[in-house]
Amino acid sequence: MSPRRTTRSTADQETVNATTVTNAQLQTMIDQGVTAALATHDALRSTNGDDSYNSGTCVRRTEQATRECTYTDCLKCQPLPFKGTEGVTVGHEAAYGMSWKTLMKMMTEKYCPRNEIRKLEMKLWELKVKGTDLASYTQCFEELALLCGRMFSEESDKIEKYVGGLPDMIHGSVVASKPKTIQEAIEIATELMDKKILTFAERETASKRKFENTSRNTQNK
Repeated sequence: MSPRRTTRSTADQETVNATTVTNAQLQTMIDQGVTAALATHDALRSTNGDDSYNSGTCVRRTEQATRECTYTDCLKCQPLPFKGTEGVTVGHEAAYGMSWKTLMKMMTEKYCPRNEIRKLEMKLWELKVKGTDLASYTQCFEELALLCGRMFSEESDKIEKYVGGLPDMIHGSVVASKPKTIQEAIEIATELMDKKILTFAERETASKRKFENTSRNTQNK
């Protein structure tokens, strides 16, 4: 039997069939890739809370509810009014750079009512040392002086008021020392008071010893 001859038309048909199969496979791969990419994209958008439709399924994703802040809601928070520089806050660096005296003055002017400041000023004006308790007097004076800074325009005014509240036993000596700062006045007063207390203790001990000796001598007679 003679071999089959392949005509030109038959060869062309086989080439066309082979090409057709290759294109179909390629199209299938493309479709699969696009589908996978769309699925990944939808998953990412769903995770981020995007409110839209998923590709291919037409199913609307659930939106993550966000509460709207209205003007009424804002007023409920009682925001500070802003007029020019009013309401402007001081930054952390500026606050840390302030002296304690300056910071306390700002806090007092902002938050302490004027009538309360007057009460504190009156208390400071009438402040005196009770007995020999100079430490309590000094602490109270420093706290009130910090809040009532308007009473002392100069350092000398503060020194005069502090010395004026000292007891007679050390008042004259502190005045004679002529302290230049309030801290110096406090140190001088403290040293003098310590000496006075020590003297009182020594006298009391001597008096007690004398009394005991007298009692012992009386009993021996």
